[in-house]
Amino acid sequence: MASQLGSGAEVVTVDVHAAHHLLRSGYRYLDVRTEEEFKKGHVHNSLNIPYMFNTPQGRVKNPKFMEQVSSACDKEKKLIVGCLSGVRSLYATTDLLAAEFKHVRNMGGGYQAWVENGFAVNKPQDEL
Repeated sequence: MASQLGSGAEVVTVDVHAAHHLLRSGYRYLDVRTEEEFKKGHVHNSLNIPYMFNTPQGRVKNPKFMEQVSSACDKEKKLIVGCLSGVRSLYATTDLLAAEFKHVRNMGGGYQAWVENGFAVNKPQDEL
């Protein structure tokens, strides 16, 4: 499913099964949830760069998101972008495509769908 959000590039959204396959074939998982969400559990070998921050006034866009992704990944890097449910990742993927990242896919359903489908995650160890 592709959708246009005003920029020239089309966002390609893949389901968690396709994302799982792409990750095994060389894609890197870019988790755009907050650090707090990431620490509760995440996809193995994922890179966490929050697209939004929680503030007392609500969520605000991370002003350094593109800068942080650009310093961590070159524009040829193959990325699967995921968040909790698929909304933030759609906006993040749109921004990355607009910045000329070439191989970016949005993971529909996000981390919730990943967990619901039984795919492996890294979770913090329970404290004793």
